[in-house]
Amino acid sequence: MPPSRHRLPARRHGAALLSAMLTVTLVATLAATALWRQWRHVEIETAERTRQQTAWLLSGAQDWARLILREDARSGSADHLAEPWAVPLQESRLSSFLASGQGDADQAEEAFLSGQIIDLQSRLNVLNLVDENKVSDASLQDFGRLFALLGLPAEELALMAENLRAASAPGEDPAASLLPQRTEQLTWLGLSANSLDRLAPYITLLPERTPVNLNTAPPEVIYACVAGLEMAQAQRMVAERSASHFRTLADAGRLVPGGIRPLNPSRHSVSSRFFEIRGRLRYGPSAVEDSAMVQRDGEVVKVLWRKRDVQGSLETGRSAALQ
Repeated sequence: MPPSRHRLPARRHGAALLSAMLTVTLVATLAATALWRQWRHVEIETAERTRQQTAWLLSGAQDWARLILREDARSGSADHLAEPWAVPLQESRLSSFLASGQGDADQAEEAFLSGQIIDLQSRLNVLNLVDENKVSDASLQDFGRLFALLGLPAEELALMAENLRAASAPGEDPAASLLPQRTEQLTWLGLSANSLDRLAPYITLLPERTPVNLNTAPPEVIYACVAGLEMAQAQRMVAERSASHFRTLADAGRLVPGGIRPLNPSRHSVSSRFFEIRGRLRYGPSAVEDSAMVQRDGEVVKVLWRKRDVQGSLETGRSAALQ
């Protein structure tokens, strides 16, 4: 028979095999795509549900901390480190706060909550550097002692103070920096990142001029805000208040050696109005940190700003600031 009669069935067989392979590949691709989309939707829904639960839990923790501060306002005027608000919450399994028998108990066992309340008036307030659109000499000297104690350049302090004065007077200098709202934004005013890291435990940025609470301030801050005081004397004040806190400013003044300028109620205090509430929720590989500045006036505790940082699989590297 002619050769063409033998090759025709072979060509048809090869074409059928190729069509079958293409069909199988197409079906497998469509199935894999559908499976991936389904998995993606499940992961998104799970992450969103976890995010919502985390937000509600941290909001509840914030409300509980505000309630503690409100109740503390009823007990007395002095704020010290032996009060309930000053005791940090160590990382605890969330299921220990829930009633047994709830359906989400197994999931709650994987969540851990921790937090603390920080007295922001235990630190030097950067805003004190400016008084009536002028650099305050007294506050500049306080910060100068702190800079010298930490070995930081005085040039950065002078630059920060002048830039803060310009930023506090809008319209005076169109090229002036914006007024920072949080301490991490002080680099806008010329403070280096290294200096900011060193200063972070000892400074704060509050919306108004505030005195330093001698009941809660570390010895470095007491040394800086009391002119003429030695570091050893500041450490002695901290040791004395651990046994019995200062109920009045006069109690703290008795520990100030003679020859030193008396304590000034406009610069020193034994009570506080501004606090920072920090909470951290660890859920599996993810962790959410929540912080808020609150102002307490009597029994009214209001939130001035709030910031939330998400780490891990929920939203890697994303930080949301809630004003």
